[in-house]
Amino acid sequence: AHSACFSMAFSNALAQAGHTAEEINTKADVTFQPGTGITGSHLTLAARVPGISADDFQRLAEEAKTGCPVSAALTGIEITLDATLAS
Repeated sequence: AHSACFSMAFSNALAQAGHTAEEINTKADVTFQPGTGITGSHLTLAARVPGISADDFQRLAEEAKTGCPVSAALTGIEITLDATLAS
């Protein structure tokens, strides 16, 4: 759920900035502790976005990380992101 939500938020952020992704691949690795629940989520993004700068790509990815509704629901845990702009 987290990877799908992030991908949609990232796609929306790209569109609002005037960019269209050719490809977005997101994976979420969630850490779960029995008796505690979810304790962390690590998002890994690889995307092909023609014409975007590396800085804008990273900025929009970070905005999507904090802006997606699942991230908002998981505010009590650490959420990390590795974002790679594919060529």
